[in-house]
Amino acid sequence: MRPDVLQQLDVNRRGRVGRRELLKSVVALTGGYTAAHLFLANSALAAMSPAQETQSANVDVETVHYPSEESSIEAYLAKPKGTGTFPAVMVIHENRGLTDQFKDVTRRFAAAGFIAMAPDLLSRVGGMAKMDTPADATRALNQLPPDATVNDLKAGFDFLSKYSGVDAAKVSVVGFAWGSWRTFLLAEAVPNIYRAVVFYGSTPTDGLQNIHAPVLAHYAQFDFRTTGNAILIQDTMKKLGKKFTYYVYPNTYSTFFDDMGTQRYDADASKLAWTRTLDFLRSNS
Repeated sequence: MRPDVLQQLDVNRRGRVGRRELLKSVVALTGGYTAAHLFLANSALAAMSPAQETQSANVDVETVHYPSEESSIEAYLAKPKGTGTFPAVMVIHENRGLTDQFKDVTRRFAAAGFIAMAPDLLSRVGGMAKMDTPADATRALNQLPPDATVNDLKAGFDFLSKYSGVDAAKVSVVGFAWGSWRTFLLAEAVPNIYRAVVFYGSTPTDGLQNIHAPVLAHYAQFDFRTTGNAILIQDTMKKLGKKFTYYVYPNTYSTFFDDMGTQRYDADASKLAWTRTLDFLRSNS
């Protein structure tokens, strides 16, 4: 390992820098995200980030399991410290599985005052822990029947709604890319979802008339595969009498919100989308 990298990492460790800041430091020192992730994966420092971040964010985390058909689904759950009743959010990961990025997003929701849960939708095939690479996770997820993953999400929504401390009337869903399409399907199937948020993902062509929850969508300007459909979706939802709001973030690409695994991350767009998401989830209108 390069001495300059180790020296800087030691400064980060003693300064208790969070994983995002640590990753940025390693990227600067190693020259890229791939090299940085490989370095951290082989460093004992990689194990320090979850505990430090949850402690600094004043949240508690745990692994939970809930039944879905013949399977047991594992999920990552984060909640504010202390007692009380809180709104809740279910986080639906993208097609790379339940990575550290989505665990971090789950903790961020908890730090913002939500009980948040991210199901591992690879649980039917052994879970994310059985995947050697993100590509393995993508292949495994693509082989799962869409109905099965939606059923696992429906069971997860029911579990989260009944979880201690959750305000069952305010349970929302937030999906990313691959998870966005499933967010729409879940909103079609579960009428009591409070709010639904999607990040740069596809939209089903059928069933939108069954959605009861207001929907907020974040799109990237240069994501030509999905962003071009935003106006059509808006017109369709309006004709159906549904609440749909979308934003297009200039000069961004799909995954602009991912600050751990892609060079397409855009800090300004990510911050604005996060603020809009929290305001939307907290709204009573």
